[in-house]
Amino acid sequence: MFETWEELENSCLNCKKCGLCETRSHVVFGMGNPNADVMFVGEGPGEQEDLQGRPFVGRSGQLLDKMLDAVDLDRNTNIYIGNIVKCRPPKNRDPLPEEQEKCIGWLRNQVSLIRPKIIVCLGRIAATKLIRPDFHIMKEHGRFFEKSGVLMTATPHPAALLRNPGNKPSAFEDFLKLRDKMDELKIR
Repeated sequence: MFETWEELENSCLNCKKCGLCETRSHVVFGMGNPNADVMFVGEGPGEQEDLQGRPFVGRSGQLLDKMLDAVDLDRNTNIYIGNIVKCRPPKNRDPLPEEQEKCIGWLRNQVSLIRPKIIVCLGRIAATKLIRPDFHIMKEHGRFFEKSGVLMTATPHPAALLRNPGNKPSAFEDFLKLRDKMDELKIR
């Protein structure tokens, strides 16, 4: 466990714990405010994220930014965004369980240093890894769970919303519930 953000990031950027390091362009460590009360966690970088070294910068990131903006959140000021795995799985496949296990320590260390009050899982992979293995994203999204003193919730991944636009309204409701929970906890 690294004690400082700089040590953690520098070590992560040089990670070779699994085979994903062989095909990556960049490690996508995360971005945002490392003192944020709200943290968003996706599954892993896609093609644009791998090329730019930042999370959620492609089309799904544009959708995420619109939803964040609607509830007065911003990736550069009052949230932090990370992923379960820090390197792009080939052809954007789901990260394999062994890749998740090799990489999850980086995310755990980020959470330990950030100390968020709320973690929002973006999609099934993040929710089943962080909330519980049998989490059903389309049945349980928008609900809050407490785990180790942190409130956790999940919403469909923005890329899934682009593939199934009919789910956008219910996902937007999840963001409104997040805003209400933040107001209740006096988080901004």
